[in-house]
Amino acid sequence: MTDWLAFARRIAADLDGVLAEHPTRLEREPVVGAGEGGDETTAIDAAAERAVVTRLEELAAAGAEFTLVSEELGERSFGADTPRLVLDPIDGSMNAKRGVPFFSVSLAVADGPRMSDVFFGYVFDFGAREEWVGRRGTGAFLGDALLSGPGPKDDPEILSFEATQTDSVAKQIGDMVGFAPRTRVMGSLALTLCHLAAGRVDAVCSLKPARSVDIAAAQLLVAERGLAIDLPDRPPFAAAPLDVSPHSRVVAAATPELCAELYRRLSANG
Repeated sequence: MTDWLAFARRIAADLDGVLAEHPTRLEREPVVGAGEGGDETTAIDAAAERAVVTRLEELAAAGAEFTLVSEELGERSFGADTPRLVLDPIDGSMNAKRGVPFFSVSLAVADGPRMSDVFFGYVFDFGAREEWVGRRGTGAFLGDALLSGPGPKDDPEILSFEATQTDSVAKQIGDMVGFAPRTRVMGSLALTLCHLAAGRVDAVCSLKPARSVDIAAAQLLVAERGLAIDLPDRPPFAAAPLDVSPHSRVVAAATPELCAELYRRLSANG
């Protein structure tokens, strides 16, 4: 399998079908279990996972061998350790189940078990219908256009929080005063990192440990733009395992110095 973009687009189309079959909260919101990552599995999460697994089983039946790392199913071998497909069918599940149009599918493909092994990243925004693609050594793209315009500011204007329960925001927001005059809370870490790569926001931090399924695809766009991203609770970033366990909070910005300042502020209250 070499045309990963075509494959990712087929998955996005499958998920469009799932969303159409589950149009409202009544169909999307019921809790049906718990995923391997530890979060509740809602009906829309489960339906999305089933659709994607069906597509992956078709790929395996055609002779492809790979390993899946998934938000809901965990790690599953389809005959080989690599390539490694790191997948979150719906990043931003709360938005998806409530009908807020800011959630995505995130797919990364890696030729090894670490973050630095990711060579293809795909994030599709089901609200704005934007397609974000990263290719190792080639660049970051929005649709067919290379991201080459202004990036995030060295003097941050907009900071975006993710993993944002109200008590976590209340605990951390005071420590961010003086870092950036504006704050956004949007609800999909994968998409927010893509927005950083495009220069739409200037810094990103998660208030709880992130999983590789949330960031593996989007971090490639950040890296291809020459920006900084770190998992400072468990460095180095390049060696982060592509699994479903949450290992560290994530910080990202224009420079390593800004990432370090973000982490210092995040750690001010423990």
